[in-house]
Amino acid sequence: MLKIYTYAKCGTCRKALKHLDGKGVAYKEVPVREQPPTKAELKKMLKYYDGEIRRLFNTAGGDYKEMNLKSKLPKMSETQAIDLLASNGNLVKRPFVLGEGFGLVGFKEEEWKTAGL
Repeated sequence: MLKIYTYAKCGTCRKALKHLDGKGVAYKEVPVREQPPTKAELKKMLKYYDGEIRRLFNTAGGDYKEMNLKSKLPKMSETQAIDLLASNGNLVKRPFVLGEGFGLVGFKEEEWKTAGL
């Protein structure tokens, strides 16, 4: 079953859920702030994005900006970045979706259609 991490006040997350509901796709919704993706899930997603760790971060978020991650992230190891994401759901780009053999962050309808959603 599809697993989707969302934030209730996120308009993009609401659009993504509406899209899935409209397609009749079954999913398990997880509140990203309260229960961030596990390190294993983050590593799996990172493989889908060819190791581009920045793609997993919510770069528009307040926590990202407050922590000055724009300048710190390039100097971090992959392990440090994964640890940070796993400990702070506000930093995770959402929606964060893991399915059978694929992963997606954000909601771009064309990408989702390509993934069969």
